[in-house]
Amino acid sequence: MNQPDMRQIMKQAQVMQAQLEAAQAELAEKTFEGSAGGGMVTATVTGGQELLKVGIAPEVVDPEDVEMLEDLVVAAVRQAFEAASSAASDQLGSLTGGLDLGGLLG
Repeated sequence: MNQPDMRQIMKQAQVMQAQLEAAQAELAEKTFEGSAGGGMVTATVTGGQELLKVGIAPEVVDPEDVEMLEDLVVAAVRQAFEAASSAASDQLGSLTGGLDLGGLLG
């Protein structure tokens, strides 16, 4: 039986690692938006899982119902992070060929 050349395997692993690092850096530069309440609350995050901005339309601010506003903010932020996570899975997953990277994809 022919055994794979260990040097070739290591070289392929290094190439894959470099591709993953480049894809992660590219992804970290992208922004993703989520919204709730029909767009009344928006959130913008990076592919690197950093919250950049939360937008709140003045008409949704009701001092009598702060809990609703809090829920809308959470929903918008969650949606933005889900969009970033999905993009990471798509972009990085295509490079790994479906390998389980133990949650490294977000």
